[in-house]
Parts: sequence; structure tokens; C-alpha cells
Amino acid sequence: MSRPPVPNPRPGALIPSVVTHSAAETEQLAASLARGFRGGEVVLLHGELGAGKTAFVRGLARGLGSDPGEVASPTFVLLTAYPGPLTLHHADLYRLAGNGDEGELGLEELPGPRGVLAIEWAERLADPPWPRVHRVRLEHAGEDARRVTIEEPGP
Repeated sequence: MSRPPVPNPRPGALIPSVVTHSAAETEQLAASLARGFRGGEVVLLHGELGAGKTAFVRGLARGLGSDPGEVASPTFVLLTAYPGPLTLHHADLYRLAGNGDEGELGLEELPGPRGVLAIEWAERLADPPWPRVHRVRLEHAGEDARRVTIEEPGP
């Protein structure tokens, strides 16, 4: 029995909720989203441990033309940049307290006009400084399945 294809988001599209059945499908969804990016986008990722946030960032890297094989959870590094036609800045705030200590990372200076910023554990941001963000919620929906909800920024 074949599954329906993963939706192909386009800029300005609302993807209410999609179930992916593997890390590869989660990456495919993110890559499709990233292909519409032009620079300056911020993606805030929410979800419990193991929900697929890093897999989603690997997909963003693929869609932006960066090497997805380089993407790993930057839990101990906190912030990593992956070069490509648009630089993917990848932050992981898991180890932060959420009391404003992320300010020392300089995230408010990112992503810049030629970059994209993806932040795992975005709920730890005290006050997100960006006016327009893509919010992505990932939830366990079975053994390898994930429910992915993408809230795109308004006009």
C-alpha cells in the first residue's frame, strides 16, 4: 500500500498538518519549503526530544543547496553555519535556560539577507526579535511517524 506524497509547500502556503513516515519524508518536506526561500527567513522549530527537528534542518540544508550530510544537532556548539547559495545558520537552544541568555549568541543579527536561520528548541527564546517567522511544530505520531505543522508568516 503506497502512502500519499508529502505535500510540496510553496511560499505563502499554509501547511496545516502533515504526517511524515520517516526521517527522509520529514527532510523532503523541509527541502520543499526551503526551495522557496530567498534569504532573510527564520524558522523556529518546536518539539520534544527526538521529534525530528534536526532531520527538518537537514532538509532545509538540502533545499538551500548546502550539504545535508554536514548537519548534526549542534547541542554542544549552540550555533553552526552551513555554506551554500544561502548560508544556513543552525542554532540549538536546548542547553539554555530561556531567560534571555540566548542574547549572547547574537541571533538577532542573523540571518541576514543572504542567509536562513533555523532554531531548534525555539520555545527557549525569551523574546524572538524577528517580525516574520516560520513556526514548525514536530510531534511523535507513531514509531517513525511525525506530525509536522508549519505556520508560515503572514503578509
